[in-house]
Amino acid sequence: MNMRLRLPLSIILLCSLLFCQEKNTGQMETESTNASALALTPPMGWNSWDGYGTTIKEDEFKANAEWFAKHLKPFGWQYVVVDMEWFVTNPKPEGNSKDSQFSLDRYGRYIPALNRFPSSGNDAGFRPLADYAHSLGLKFGIHILRGIPKQAVEKNLPIAGSSYRAGEAVDKSDTCPWNPDNYGLDPQKPAAQAYYDSIARLYADWQVDFIKVDCIASRPYKGDDIRMLSAALRKTGRPIVLSLSPGAAPLDKVEEMREYANLWRISDDIWDLWHSTVSYPQGLGDQFANVAKWAGLSQPGHWPDADMLPLGRLGPAPGWGKARDTRLSHDEQRTLITLWCIFPSPLMIGGTLPAVDDWTLSLLSNAEVLAVDQHSKGNHPVISTDKTVVWLADAGASDDHYVAIFNVSEASETLRYEWKDLGLARKTYKLRDLWDHKNLDAADSLTVTLSGHGSALYRLTAVR
Repeated sequence: MNMRLRLPLSIILLCSLLFCQEKNTGQMETESTNASALALTPPMGWNSWDGYGTTIKEDEFKANAEWFAKHLKPFGWQYVVVDMEWFVTNPKPEGNSKDSQFSLDRYGRYIPALNRFPSSGNDAGFRPLADYAHSLGLKFGIHILRGIPKQAVEKNLPIAGSSYRAGEAVDKSDTCPWNPDNYGLDPQKPAAQAYYDSIARLYADWQVDFIKVDCIASRPYKGDDIRMLSAALRKTGRPIVLSLSPGAAPLDKVEEMREYANLWRISDDIWDLWHSTVSYPQGLGDQFANVAKWAGLSQPGHWPDADMLPLGRLGPAPGWGKARDTRLSHDEQRTLITLWCIFPSPLMIGGTLPAVDDWTLSLLSNAEVLAVDQHSKGNHPVISTDKTVVWLADAGASDDHYVAIFNVSEASETLRYEWKDLGLARKTYKLRDLWDHKNLDAADSLTVTLSGHGSALYRLTAVR
């Protein structure tokens, strides 16, 4: 027998309303998740600065991208980034020249120098190069400077998509202390946001996936510019990772940077030396104190950045110094990767990739070591002396731990630790040497001999 249940119209409408609210809430949660789904693990990529300074050309970029896709993409590396002053037609490796000649569009926005990036003609911009990177399964990034080109202000060019002109956005009293290309933008003027909106739309049209913004994270920290740029990128609807440079970004601004950015530099540039007596550049040994300050402050989507990896061939035109092979010893190179991974930091390779040798490739393609960078949790230093540093982390979803031991002295050291010295509760652990891919015997303590500036990285599994 057929039976029909008749419900009052008010009940039917209420049920419909609740269903729609639930559906809309689910849609909003999905949209929110998608918006915050960038850089859930530390980004891994290549940046042109250490090998080419500001001189990178299209064919050189493509050669590096091809090598990257073939040799590193299988290990999780994703981003290929054109660094500073890609819009300068007469670049010098170190950049920041007062006699630079610029390429701008009619709206006062920098565009790729045609003599260096021939595919950018006919208003194509970086779209062809981004399409090329995407065809390799990679993500494409660029470097920019905060503010507005001085040349756009001098010509009072119109701001795309608005009724404003460059002169209505500028703060001429605000310039980058080490780069003469731009004036600052006045955050109190609506035209300033309009200008950032215009460049964000341009980069989205180019299909850019990653933007490194310079002269914004320190000297001085520019919170208003960070907020305006973040808002501009979000308006485009394109997922674009926002990286802030240079360091050291201020610790007391961590909550603000988490809200508006994905990465921020924690130090000045790191180059291929152990210690520096000046602020620029900094050395590998100087970075231990910096990462310790930021321990425990990483979150999915928001990463303190220990800077690039100056490995392999730093040439033909590096951003600092003469063309050379990295001056870090093999031990120091392992220490560099080990420290960045146990911290954990974004990993951005410098140097010329087609010139990479087998040793350097072994550093960049060790899946067990890279897993520490990508999936460890609770990373923190447990011992720090003038000779040794020890970091500990949890191994993702398992009960295992990672331990990294560093000899920061110049002489060889034999180190021995009880597990309780490292804050570990079990009496016995099995060890896996991640660099040498070797299982070691179960032990009730850890003993290791390290050469000067050397390191070791283990995965520990408790014996129950």
